[in-house]
Amino acid sequence: MANAKLKKQKTKRKSSKVRAPQAEQKAPQALTPDTGAALFEDARSRLEAVFEALAIHPDAQARLMQPSLSLQVSVPIRMDDGRLKVFPAWRVQYDTSLGPAKGGVRFHTEVNQHEVTTLSFWMAVKCAVVNLPYGGGKGGVQVDAKALSSLERERLARGYIRAITDIMGPDRDIPAPDVNTDATVMGWMIDEYEHIVRAQAPAAITGKPLSLGGSPGRVEATGRGALKVLDLWAEREERKPEETTIAVQGFGNAAYHFARLASERGYKVVAVSDSSGAIYNADGLNVDAAKQDKNKHGSLSKCKQGKPLAGDKLLSLEVDVLALAALENQIHCDNVDDVQAGAILEIANGPLTCDADSALAKREIPVLPDVLVNTGGVIVSYFEWLQNRAGEKWREEDVNQRLDCLLGEQAQSVLARAEQEQVTYRQAAYRQGIERIAEAIMARGNCQDCR
Repeated sequence: MANAKLKKQKTKRKSSKVRAPQAEQKAPQALTPDTGAALFEDARSRLEAVFEALAIHPDAQARLMQPSLSLQVSVPIRMDDGRLKVFPAWRVQYDTSLGPAKGGVRFHTEVNQHEVTTLSFWMAVKCAVVNLPYGGGKGGVQVDAKALSSLERERLARGYIRAITDIMGPDRDIPAPDVNTDATVMGWMIDEYEHIVRAQAPAAITGKPLSLGGSPGRVEATGRGALKVLDLWAEREERKPEETTIAVQGFGNAAYHFARLASERGYKVVAVSDSSGAIYNADGLNVDAAKQDKNKHGSLSKCKQGKPLAGDKLLSLEVDVLALAALENQIHCDNVDDVQAGAILEIANGPLTCDADSALAKREIPVLPDVLVNTGGVIVSYFEWLQNRAGEKWREEDVNQRLDCLLGEQAQSVLARAEQEQVTYRQAAYRQGIERIAEAIMARGNCQDCR
């Protein structure tokens, strides 16, 4: 973990022009079970400096180093051709001292226990960072979601809920969408859960369709929240949106809505990417047109809205802000020296390894961390949970206003703490979150010295 203290996290004003990188980059590391274990150790290692800086009690430290509950299940599914396939799946609750576990469910080929544990850890931290009454949870199924038919996806979603029903519920663990899952999948999941418990329980799952108790604004929430954090940082840097260029790695739900909203705000979004490659335009992309082309052709590689660019080369574009909105471990020790951005915005979970984070800190490139930047989704999931429990339906403008207010207050606290304590934004965010979790742990009477 980086121990260098930055006097001031200011970026040098750069030209808004974009230059394609000259050096060839290495491909991001694939996530295997071995690298999944390394991912968890990498994430957990960030706690050491936080424990020392805050003098966290050893009892709380011990609790925070391991998940509270880890469940592995097998989900048997009848495929459309009549074959039976069995998919490994997991649900992890990291720490629930502040409230029930909260976190998404992803369908992906690289899902494994270590990855899910790491994601649940980050969820615990991020919920505490923005002061939500939740602990960290995460789930996943190891499956090639794109190879499934709609009926197969529905069977998988329902089978997963049948497998974890005993450990979930509105007051225990509340799943939500994640990679390759969406409102439709959440609709199948809540229907299955309510059939099992023989009761209407909309608060058991968030990210649902509006007709089943979903909240307006949930789909755009992660991107909207990321833009709010960027706006606050830019304001502190005295940087105007129209003078700020952005490259976005990823073009899924969070990335698209962030890029769209940032472009509407006046930022110059010059590049976006998906698994097929990237496109860039130094004068700024038409984000909606790029989205339409992607939907039409199935990938950005055939998009006519910008010049084609290898996906890995997007990471070394000379831009003011590099927004990472793909998967974990995208910037690591092998490619961090190629990064030419003035600042990093982490919309995805864990896109930087600890080594990369340290290297960027030494170069005084500020990183706006995932545990703050991508909290918009869980904040609006919290609003959905509140609406379901109260039997209320809020207007979208009210949801967006509440998101802006809650995240704005907590983000300002992190940015101010970083400046006051002369630490990185990530260190400030972790201190804010871990401090709250540790206080709850100790308040529950787990301190041997307090008995």
